Amino acid sequence: EGRWVHRALCLHGAYLLLACEVTASDKCFCADTGTCGHRISITWPDEHTSEYEAEWLKKRCFSEEARAEMRVDLFLPEHQYWGSDLQLPKIPFEEIMCNDESAYRWLCTLKKVGIVLLTGAATGQGELIRLGHRIGFLRLTFYGPTWQVQDKADANNVAYTTERLCFHTDYPALQHPPGVQFLHCIKQTAAGGESEVVDGFHVCNKLKKQNPEAYQILSSTAVDYTDVGVDYCDFAVHCKQRIIDTDSRGQAIRINFNNATRDTVFDIPAEKVRPFYAALKEFNDLLNSAEHKFTFKMKPGDVLTFDNWRVLHGRQGYPSCPEVTRHLEGAYADWDVVLSRLQLLRKRALKRD
Repeated sequence: EGRWVHRALCLHGAYLLLACEVTASDKCFCADTGTCGHRISITWPDEHTSEYEAEWLKKRCFSEEARAEMRVDLFLPEHQYWGSDLQLPKIPFEEIMCNDESAYRWLCTLKKVGIVLLTGAATGQGELIRLGHRIGFLRLTFYGPTWQVQDKADANNVAYTTERLCFHTDYPALQHPPGVQFLHCIKQTAAGGESEVVDGFHVCNKLKKQNPEAYQILSSTAVDYTDVGVDYCDFAVHCKQRIIDTDSRGQAIRINFNNATRDTVFDIPAEKVRPFYAALKEFNDLLNSAEHKFTFKMKPGDVLTFDNWRVLHGRQGYPSCPEVTRHLEGAYADWDVVLSRLQLLRKRALKRD
């Protein structure tokens, strides 16, 4: 029986096995357990000997149990779904800035639940820059490293008005939309301006069960998105995205939905237009149903952190005034950066490899 074990090349720690050197026929001459059974020594056909920690090999075993444990450790695949009954997780902002265990808990909850409210941040611009440094770095977009959500006379984005914002994910017009979004409440209006969130993955599961055909349409139809304007720099982006991106098992892994940035063109055959809009209406009705959406009002100093691939967000309208009555600062991060920090925090906080 062949053993699919990577051969360790001892000449240099950074040297890895070249793809051209891989063979499916390698067999061990012998495999001996080393000192105290903690190390395993393997002699290869060319008489090269490699030593491995037994626990290291065990974690990389091809058994279903070992592979499942590896998936949990590396990718935290478990999701805790929620609706209007959401108990919004809250952690003090300065606690996650200064304490590794709290920061680890924050990022684990963000991955599992999809949303966490950080409380007690200062009520001035710049807190999201600090938060970005805590995890690594922020995602730069055409709106800058951070951006100010407030009523603007020359608004180039519906978010920069006092109007109601319907449920959406940010930036589906990009080939790779930001994975995580941060919204820091600096100033809050007295009337209106409530935030609304909905668990898109939970809604997708409901739609798939309720109307599999509608789910199939939204997970297979490419929708045209665009964003054109001037902010951090001038920009003109166009992209095709499926509203529901799925994995090989047909499970939702990313929502790409922002009606405000839908293009005026829709590149599908005419006979598919009506079924598409019927499916979209059913999805939208589920998003806005009382049992699925959670409504709350942010206070100055709150920082809402959420999964932009999973959680759709919106805002209730508020009165327009000559002066700014509501001010949020926003920023993005990529999941690669967030999950990198999570793994490093786990090693520090839990002392695990």
